[in-house]
Amino acid sequence: MDAPITLATSIVPATVTIHARVPEQHPSAQVLGQDRMGTGSLIDREGHILTVNYVVLGAEQITVATVNGREHEAHIVSRDFESGLALIKIPAGRHPVIPVGNSRRLRAGQAGFIVASLGDENRRVNGGVVTAVEPFDAYWEYMLDRAILFTAPNPGVGGGPLVSSAGELVGVVSLNLNEIARMSLAIPVEVYAEHADEMRRFGRVTSRRPRAWMGLYAQPSEEGIVVAGLVPRGPADRCGLEEGDLILAVGEQRIADRRTLYRALWKHRAGEKIRITVMRQDAVKVVSVDSQDRAEFYY
Repeated sequence: MDAPITLATSIVPATVTIHARVPEQHPSAQVLGQDRMGTGSLIDREGHILTVNYVVLGAEQITVATVNGREHEAHIVSRDFESGLALIKIPAGRHPVIPVGNSRRLRAGQAGFIVASLGDENRRVNGGVVTAVEPFDAYWEYMLDRAILFTAPNPGVGGGPLVSSAGELVGVVSLNLNEIARMSLAIPVEVYAEHADEMRRFGRVTSRRPRAWMGLYAQPSEEGIVVAGLVPRGPADRCGLEEGDLILAVGEQRIADRRTLYRALWKHRAGEKIRITVMRQDAVKVVSVDSQDRAEFYY
């Protein structure tokens, strides 16, 4: 552990281990598995825990373990597919909590640390510095306008806190970016803080219209953006897109990179029909896809 010991010691008790059990028939089980483990951060004494959505997506049972070995049954309060965050809850009590900060104050070179679960009451801490706060996009129709890149790799399972040198929760650790370098990606905490009331009251962010979702995996290639895979029984799969299709246009907008693809798709509301022009085996084809709300598909 190379983070300041006193500060890290005060934060660790406010982290939890999350065990989620997902039924075999849930659409996420094939990719993410049925038994999942993650890390979470207690953010108030009401028992709310902030983590990443992929840990609890589709869970029929969630058990939370604290550092003192106590276990609690938890339930999902809210899921936000746009940010990748989830809010779960255990019974209220005298829980240690991590104060919620603001990542907008972060600058490259600022120090901090990650806390991650290794299972049950075991935790590990990794210290490092912020390398950048910048846009990020990934292959599963996911993009953040602001993501935090941090030099320390995540030392355990995902969903744990990125903590500033002031002892505040500034991000939720989502991914290890081993293909880029030994670093982690964290979702800025204000993505939650700015919509906390909606997420707690309605189970989702209601002030944003649901984005059109296709259920495809988009990968850059020398020729452009290729459909690298399809979510089984998702909109793109049902409507005739195929693995290996080269995406040329969404409607009338030509597509040269993944961010352009996502922005073009997200101009549409979930449920709208979207025309996708692709190159398939040297022939140009137009496929009309009935888009869907991803939250409804993974309900």
